[in-house]
Amino acid sequence: MKKNTDAADIKARAKPAKKAAPESASAQAVDNTGVNSPLYVNSVEKCMRVLMAFDGQQRQLSLSQIAAQTGFDLSTAQRFTYTLMTLGYLTKDEEIRKYELAPKVLDFAYHYLTSSELVRRATPYLQQLSQETEETTNLTILDGTEVVFVQRIVSRNVLNPNVVTGTRLPAYCTASGLALMSTLDEAEVDRILDQSDLRMYTPFTIADRGQIKKRLAQFREQGYAHIREEYFLGDISTAAVVTDSRLGRAVGAVNMAITTARWGGDGDERRHADLVMSAARAISIQGR
Repeated sequence: MKKNTDAADIKARAKPAKKAAPESASAQAVDNTGVNSPLYVNSVEKCMRVLMAFDGQQRQLSLSQIAAQTGFDLSTAQRFTYTLMTLGYLTKDEEIRKYELAPKVLDFAYHYLTSSELVRRATPYLQQLSQETEETTNLTILDGTEVVFVQRIVSRNVLNPNVVTGTRLPAYCTASGLALMSTLDEAEVDRILDQSDLRMYTPFTIADRGQIKKRLAQFREQGYAHIREEYFLGDISTAAVVTDSRLGRAVGAVNMAITTARWGGDGDERRHADLVMSAARAISIQGR
């Protein structure tokens, strides 16, 4: 009996360990989205990084500066810079050996503006509003944490002529951005605030997270957003959202900007609010 028992113990000890259960499908899943997707073309990204190195503050860049801005080595920077110059998107000043954006880059903006149904619908209303009030009117859209100006009708009373179509401003302290954020759910608002650099651009900027959320509730209730000198000193702005019932959400915002020198007091807020809300409703796409 002892012999049999010992043999059984030896056999048990020699038995291979049980294999671990295979990982679940979710644990084995590989992220094939975004930059990890096999459809993602790295060369296109690199071209865009070269173009975006010219950010307005950097009008002209040398090859070594482009390499530093993009993180490329000199050979890579040279290849992509040469390709973009050959295609007509960059030009080079041979005397100082520096590159700059070529007018052909504007083709992208032109094609966007002429193909956008929102811009097409909004432009005549923005023009009419600007003519009636002699103030600057804008159409903006929300892109990430910022608003982008996609149409701008400038009046002779404009405060900042350097704001042009394509300009980006932070959403949390601009009338258009706050109007658009007021239509979002709490999770979306939190995402924008988490990713924003909440700082004071002027002494009047509201950069406190709790206060921002409180004013969003107010703007949601009253149907428009109104701010005074929060991004530019001397600028007062009122905005209302443009909606598309087919999408079930806000797709942009109309705003009117006025200088403090032309501001007539609280009565002007109500008057401007009525004007921008009326324009926004006219531009909005209603249910069919």
